[in-house]
Amino acid sequence: MAGHLYIVTAPSGAGKTTLVRLLLENDPGIRLSISYTTRGPRNGEVEGREYHFVSVPDFLSKTESGDFLEWAEVHGNYYGTSKSWIEAEMAAGRDVLVEIDWQGAQQVRKLFPAAIGVFVLPPSLDELQRRLSGRGTDSAQTIARRMAAARDEMRHVAEFDYVIVNDDLQQALADLLSVVRASRLRYSAQCQRNPVLFTTLL
Repeated sequence: MAGHLYIVTAPSGAGKTTLVRLLLENDPGIRLSISYTTRGPRNGEVEGREYHFVSVPDFLSKTESGDFLEWAEVHGNYYGTSKSWIEAEMAAGRDVLVEIDWQGAQQVRKLFPAAIGVFVLPPSLDELQRRLSGRGTDSAQTIARRMAAARDEMRHVAEFDYVIVNDDLQQALADLLSVVRASRLRYSAQCQRNPVLFTTLL
């Protein structure tokens, strides 16, 4: 039985990371793919939990050997997703979630066309800017750059299966849980999970 692959994408500040964390807390059946990155760890980040932190030469070596399912350069840093780990998890019947940008999502769908894409939107541009400014960690120039990038990213929302507007966090979480639960109730998924039952009934 193959597991599902979920792709969650959002512009910086839309609340994707918080939503994914809450989803994993509420659904232990999903495994989070830990990306590789060349950026340095932020305060509180731990190697192997938020990211695998590697040097630029190490990252480029992995790209050349085909270790990554997808990779991209974002805000001057490289990010990549392990292909072999995802394939092993799904082959074992476990569901996997990847947090990536729209470019990475396009690359993933080429190899996993059945992947379920979810795009998280902020309720407005004003609210997005307020959230980015409220972090207190970025300069005005950085925030302006992230806002410009967000506008470009959100133009790709139609490429995804589901769209969640993160206005209220609890409602957004309920929506994301609903996407996961509904995907597991698809006919093909139920046939794989209950082969004896379907053989007996049908």
